Amino acid sequence: MSDRPFPFLKFPRALPSEVKIPIRVLNFNEIHADFVGGESVDQASRCIDCGNPYCSWGCPLGNRIPQWLKLVKDGRIEDAATLMHETNPLPEICGRVCPHDRLCEGICTLEEGFGAVTIGAIERSVTDEAIKRGWRPPEATSKTDKRVAIVGAGPAGLAAADRLARAGVSADVFDRYEEIGGLLTFGIPSFKLEKDIVLTRRRVLEDQGVRFHLGIEIGRDIAFEKLVEDYDAVFMATGAYTAVDADLPGQDLSGVIVALPFLIANIRHQLGTATSDDVLPDLKGKRVVVLGGGDTAMDCVRTSVRLGAERVTCVYRRDEENMPGSRKEVKNARDEGVIFRFLAQPLAIVGKGVVDGVEIADTELIADGDGRARAEILADSAHTIPADVVILSFGFLASPPDWCASAGIEVGKNGRLKVGGSPRLPLQTAHPKVFAGGDNVRGADLVVRAVLDGREAARSILSQLGVVA
Repeated sequence: MSDRPFPFLKFPRALPSEVKIPIRVLNFNEIHADFVGGESVDQASRCIDCGNPYCSWGCPLGNRIPQWLKLVKDGRIEDAATLMHETNPLPEICGRVCPHDRLCEGICTLEEGFGAVTIGAIERSVTDEAIKRGWRPPEATSKTDKRVAIVGAGPAGLAAADRLARAGVSADVFDRYEEIGGLLTFGIPSFKLEKDIVLTRRRVLEDQGVRFHLGIEIGRDIAFEKLVEDYDAVFMATGAYTAVDADLPGQDLSGVIVALPFLIANIRHQLGTATSDDVLPDLKGKRVVVLGGGDTAMDCVRTSVRLGAERVTCVYRRDEENMPGSRKEVKNARDEGVIFRFLAQPLAIVGKGVVDGVEIADTELIADGDGRARAEILADSAHTIPADVVILSFGFLASPPDWCASAGIEVGKNGRLKVGGSPRLPLQTAHPKVFAGGDNVRGADLVVRAVLDGREAARSILSQLGVVA
């Protein structure tokens, strides 16, 4: 019997070549290359087109994964890129930063026993190659006289801009940072997403007619009311930048830093745009303890390794199975020498003026039948682990701008903007001309869900404007 009908037996699951650990921790380059030659074809051919596309159901965007895998298998790279972009305005970015192990690949039919199809790696490789060949997203068949302002150039804002431009609507994107991307540029380290990738997407969007107005903060440089007056609609994609405060004793000691400013400072130093506010601590030879277990915590521990820390420890109150971060990021961190202290609750940061340790207590998980198991501290288990630097990474909250109230935009007690609900359109706020999506609506969440909100907000805006997409 020929093995061609069963390529998943001939070709084992494989990722693109990986930079060896002793080399990759010396820089901030991505640790995986793209597939080369026929590697993407071989990996795409492993898809068995199972009839019930669990991978598509598991993707928040509903990507037509089996269909574009077949196009890749047939060598139709540009056609595959076109199909990817029908549902995902940012496939090369989602292909890099999505937790595929928890989404599409995690429920691939081949996952148990044979290894899931490497969907994410194929997605990024195909998009990269198509753009290199000169491929671009389909252009609008006609231009309209409609204009939409987008506040925030993160994944939600970029996704909305793409969909609006394709429908012939002028999109003006305003952002307070000096470059597009939001946390794609200034939060996610380059070893996960090199910044040239985001810059390439900027050029693609500008070719589509999107205009970026950077270094401009709405409410400071331009009144929000002016946007509402000058544009046919406004989409707010302002993200979630307010750090969760655990209110730990000792967190005001010298040597305690917050995750996001730390990551932003590091990236700005790499980009050459650092200001006096972007203070980057000297971690060489230091003992770094990161408190938290999400993807941002993983970004912090892996960044600390690259900045020369002698010992990096991640403290998390639940077990590894219950970590909110991507499994592959935990593996990458462990491969790079990070020590994990699971089932450990931070109680206080200790030191006299300067950090010298973190007091933690052992925990056990208690299932109470009401969702996620809670971590309960074990009696008489408190002890101190040494630390020279402590990074707080307990998550982020939505950061509603001050002008929301005066604009009649409803904000919940959790700081999230209220959208939708009859008779509103999906993602429409209480102000009929203003829509919102991404982390300012959901709270800190996945990039792919921000992309989804941007795509769907654009759909609602087009509906309101009477524009056929």
